[in-house]
Amino acid sequence: MKILVTGANGQLGREIAIQGHAHELILTDYDSLDITNVKVTQSFFREVKPEAVIHCAAYTNVDKAENDFDGAYKVNVVGAQNIAAGCLEYGARMVYVSTDYVFDGLENKVYCEYDKVNPQSVYGKTKELGEQMVRDILGRHYIARTAWLYGDGNNFVRTMLNLAKTNPELKVVNDQIGTPTSTTELAKSIFRLLATDAYGTYHMTCQGQCSWYDFACEIFRQANLEVKVHPVSTSQFPRPAKRPPFSVLENYLLKMTIGDEMCSWQEALKVYLAKN
Repeated sequence: MKILVTGANGQLGREIAIQGHAHELILTDYDSLDITNVKVTQSFFREVKPEAVIHCAAYTNVDKAENDFDGAYKVNVVGAQNIAAGCLEYGARMVYVSTDYVFDGLENKVYCEYDKVNPQSVYGKTKELGEQMVRDILGRHYIARTAWLYGDGNNFVRTMLNLAKTNPELKVVNDQIGTPTSTTELAKSIFRLLATDAYGTYHMTCQGQCSWYDFACEIFRQANLEVKVHPVSTSQFPRPAKRPPFSVLENYLLKMTIGDEMCSWQEALKVYLAKN
């Protein structure tokens, strides 16, 4: 399958490039394809005529987005619109990667795909609007919501390991609950889904749940590092954007369609640390 990959230099894009060796991949990033420019995007589709698009490109700086609504909207909504329109014109299917931030996380419940969204940040709002745009334009779509993603790039795992080099003690937030998900596991599920006609909105996270504090402790345990981690509240680390306090996602539609084969977050972390 000829697959266009946007955001190919990001953490997920890099993993898609690794796992997509059986396909003809067209890897792009902002310097080679400006998804916010409709004419540029139309011209690119006309040239390459992809059979599918894995749309990883996004404005992901959650805090910066709070003061840059236009920038986030342009990438996360207009960009999605342009890609979906290109897919519609050339009969391609589309994977739109979304986020747990579309939920407010205030109900202390595990979210299924059919639960009502209520984003509390500019990032979450623009990603949810991007979802709507894709649904309105293109029938042959898969919306893949994930959470706490880490892979080849700057992420929480690498941050913790780097801090451990010079800090015997660390403070980590203990009142935000979610599911760490490796790009390896997410990419596997995306390619499995892309091979089917099971279009729709999917949650794609590893199994289980934890706080950032729990995640940090497990990182150090598996890495055999002696670091004392102190649990603290979100209020002690104020940030511009609201984070959902409980945003555990249930991979319900995966289970109901092709089967949920994503492993536990602890096992995914073990695989990641063995490679890095």
